[in-house]
Order: sequence, then structure tokens, then C-alpha cells
Amino acid sequence: MQDAAPPTRASRTRTVFAVAFSILLALSFGAPAAKAAELSSAIAYLYSSVSIYPPSATSMTVCYGFVCRRREILEFTAADRSALTQIMAAGRASAAAERAAVQKAVVWFDRRMGPILGTNKRVAKADFRYFDDKHNYDCWDTTRNTTSLLLVLREWGLLKHHAIGDPKYRGNTLVLQTPHNTAVLIDRTTKVEWVVDLWPRGYLQTPDVMTVQKWVTED
Repeated sequence: MQDAAPPTRASRTRTVFAVAFSILLALSFGAPAAKAAELSSAIAYLYSSVSIYPPSATSMTVCYGFVCRRREILEFTAADRSALTQIMAAGRASAAAERAAVQKAVVWFDRRMGPILGTNKRVAKADFRYFDDKHNYDCWDTTRNTTSLLLVLREWGLLKHHAIGDPKYRGNTLVLQTPHNTAVLIDRTTKVEWVVDLWPRGYLQTPDVMTVQKWVTED
């Protein structure tokens, strides 16, 4: 996608302040920025870079409109938690089963927010060229939203086989590979990194789950 680009030296330098930013928000405004100190600088920067709070056990900011220009707070209900708990219970047996459950959890999120945001009209691989920001996510939005959902699942104790990794970036104009980024899971046993990438898929389609090693070679 055209919006995304690998982090520059300046942007990497700014990540040093990301965790402190999240903590400052929580201390200053009483925000529900759960366990900000447990976020890596790269994950914390996903939120500080667009001036939103990290997710908590009870809510998350949903970004849309390309680079979080539009946003909505998802307050998790008891029914939401029950549905996600049931989805993730099917993945307790193995890491592969948990990744399949995460895919279903992301589809649940897409369905949950689609009618509220208007993203039930969204298309695969949307970016500014579609001139329809109010109905779409770009890859920055899907990276933030998926990472937030994963953090909530972790907060609820629903991730058994995976930790949450830093977002990954790809892009090589020399081989016509457009810049793109994604959320990441890390297998606790093998340490293999797996992407959870919703951006290449349309509404209610299963997000891509593949190794980072394979993902960085995709178009």
C-alpha cells in the first residue's frame, strides 16, 4: 500500500519516548491505558504516534479512515467477552489451533465494527487512491486494530501459545513491492514470528496468517 513506509532513523528515535507517552497519558488523564509499561516501544508508538490510548481490558480505540484519521471507542460488553472467549477456547490445543482461532477473532471484530463504522463496505488493500476513507482501513489501521485486539486477548488470558510481537514492515520499490505493515504473533515454543494481516482481505474475509519470513516476500 502507498501510505506505509519502513520506519526512518528519526521515527525509530521517537519510539524511545513512546512508552513514557502512554504512561503520561494515563497519569495525567486517568485513561484506561492498561499495562502501558508492558508494551514494547514499537507497539506503544502505534498509539502515541496518532495520540490515542493503548487498549485496556474493557475498551480499545478502533482506527479507520486511513492512518487513524477517524476513530471510534469499542467498549467491550459481557457478550463480546463471552464470544471471544468461546472463539479462543477452540485454539487451546496447539499453536496452530490458536492462530486459527485468532483469525476467527479478527473476523468477529470486523463483523462487530462494520455496521458501526461503515466498514462493512470496505474493500481489500484500500488506500488513499480509493477516495473512500470513511468506509475503509489502510494497513496502518489494520495493524493498530489487530494489535489492540491481540493485546485485549492477552489481557483476558486468552493467548496461551503466543506472545505479541512488534509490527513488521516490508517494501522494496526496486522489485515493485509496495510498503506495507502488519500485526505479529510470536510462537512461544518455536519463537517463529507469524503475521496476522487483515488489510489484504475484504470485509469478513479471513486475515492472512503466515510466517514473517514468507510475508516479507509477498507483493
